[in-house]
Amino acid sequence: MLHTAYLLTGSNEGDRACILQQCREELNRTAGNIVRASALYETAAWGKEDLPAHLNQALKLETNLEPESLLAAIHAIENKLGRVRQEKWGLRSIDIDIIYFGNRVIRTDVLTIPHPLIQQRRFVLVPICEIAGTLEHPVLRVTNETLLAGCSDHLSVVKYQN
Repeated sequence: MLHTAYLLTGSNEGDRACILQQCREELNRTAGNIVRASALYETAAWGKEDLPAHLNQALKLETNLEPESLLAAIHAIENKLGRVRQEKWGLRSIDIDIIYFGNRVIRTDVLTIPHPLIQQRRFVLVPICEIAGTLEHPVLRVTNETLLAGCSDHLSVVKYQN
């Protein structure tokens, strides 16, 4: 069965644009087919604001994988691209989050979908709105555009010009 997942990719270490390109290639190779991608956005660090800016990109992925298998594929890609988990919100060569998986709501010890902090993060909402602005959050029952309009996060999110 084919599922639609929305992912947010990010990097704040190394050649960020190159790493995001490698990430897209690996996702297409191992996890499914990217059918839409937002622009790259340079975003201020959230949670630990003294870190370098991130590049972020939202992706719409069609996949045959179930959520837990997609998460395992994502972790394998992160490992392949040099992700080292040292501290929460720290430096990272690559970070891949599952934002939505269809309209499913999942709460387990290892996976929470939709991502629990979407409504608090402009760096998620701006690129997601570019590719899925009218998509409705399955718990909050409002569109991503509505979430962005009400978001109190004022950290910088600008299209990246490389």
